[in-house]
Amino acid sequence: MSAPRPRPGAHPGARSAQGSPVSRTIEDLEATLRERLRPESIACRDDGDQHIGHAGARDGGHYHVRIVAACFAGKSRVARHRLVYDALGSLAARRVHALAIEALAPGEA
Repeated sequence: MSAPRPRPGAHPGARSAQGSPVSRTIEDLEATLRERLRPESIACRDDGDQHIGHAGARDGGHYHVRIVAACFAGKSRVARHRLVYDALGSLAARRVHALAIEALAPGEA
């Protein structure tokens, strides 16, 4: 399975241009997860274009993250998702409406 690629979204301010709110959020998601979970690989993308007209799209973006990290080894899917949300802390609460997570241990990718 190939890693997701960032793409422009359709919610307000979601242009893919560097420095846009969406690209900054993607950069911040990746940087925060890199710092706190030390992944072997990580890829984030904006899925906002799939949620046009959805009321929640105004309150934060819709994102997908695929992350491969040793800290997920031996953990359940729920525990892996908790690690991701705990690592993101207030960033997720402030700037993310929905987050699809693929959290894999090395060797599962």
